[in-house]
Amino acid sequence: MPGLSRRGLIGGVAMGSLLASAAAAGDGTMQPPFGPAPPPLDGPELPSFRFPLGSLPTNTFNGGTAKQATVVEFPVSEKLAGVYMTLEPGALRELHWHANAAEWAYVIEGRCRVTTIDPQNQCEIVDFGPGDVWYFPRGHGHSIQGIGPGTCVFVLVFDNGYFSEFGTFSISDWLGHTPPEVLAKTFDLPQATFADFPKKEVYIATGPVPPPIAQEPAPGSLNAPPLTHRYQLLAQSPDVFAGGTMRTVSQAEFPISSTMTGALLIIKPGALRELHWHPNAAEWQLYLRGSARMAVFGSHGRARTDEFVAGDVGYVPQGYGHYIENTGSDDMEVVLVLNNATYESVSITAWMAANPDLLLATNFGVPEATFAKFPKNAVIMPD
Repeated sequence: MPGLSRRGLIGGVAMGSLLASAAAAGDGTMQPPFGPAPPPLDGPELPSFRFPLGSLPTNTFNGGTAKQATVVEFPVSEKLAGVYMTLEPGALRELHWHANAAEWAYVIEGRCRVTTIDPQNQCEIVDFGPGDVWYFPRGHGHSIQGIGPGTCVFVLVFDNGYFSEFGTFSISDWLGHTPPEVLAKTFDLPQATFADFPKKEVYIATGPVPPPIAQEPAPGSLNAPPLTHRYQLLAQSPDVFAGGTMRTVSQAEFPISSTMTGALLIIKPGALRELHWHPNAAEWQLYLRGSARMAVFGSHGRARTDEFVAGDVGYVPQGYGHYIENTGSDDMEVVLVLNNATYESVSITAWMAANPDLLLATNFGVPEATFAKFPKNAVIMPD
């Protein structure tokens, strides 16, 4: 996919130093690592709703990379956090789970294999490709492995802004801090079996590319969960508008996705996603290609406009009015994730069309005839 790729986002410095710079201040409060804290949402001015994730240094591992945008790095994003990750063929994001957040993901390029287990011990092993989405409810154990050819690139979004990808529960970390005699009892094996197991978290391991699922034993396929963790978003027919297209996946389309909705938005040059708001959710964005302008309205005369390029993250608090405009000469593409399983959006054109022209004339203090040519239904994406 042009625009956002591992070459455009991967730097050479470890993220660990950035996280360390978010160390606690003398009063015990966490300080963001990229300068003073922004104005609060209830202040006289709105903070920036843009975070330059693509231009930041990357945490590099043997076989993969990761960089994150949590409330520590991007203080305004209190409800959602994101991680940009890459895996080389055979590289494995080890077995792990998240105790404080569900995980929604979109595969940008390449292919990977995912394994999952739910609290009923039902398992699933599935291959993912570009345009595919996965969702892991909070506490579902899972792994992700690059299967080639080439690098697999994906974005993870979590329904908790305070989540950290670098603070999850990993199987190597747990077993490495469990006495060998306890492991021996658990697995009914000699203690010596675990002598060479890692003594600390592996995070990303490297190994051979696994064979196709049809050729390898897949115990998970014998006890498949009733709800799949995979949804092929690009295979969905888009909603087509004058100014672009939109694919949306809520719980209605993807039943296991019980806390988040995602969308893929493509806006033509000069077009925009019209003024609107989401009554029930905050919105987290990753810009994949092109350039854009987003303006956020926060009431009481407060508005903030930010410019975005591929690799940038955007955020809109729940209920805040906003629009996204393509400012470039090529199509602009952005992944949107909302922290609610039900998609709700109120468009300015639909709202005004729902009210009598006389009422609008009174509201704005202009002649009633002014509204005769206004749209009489939702436009969504005008050109």
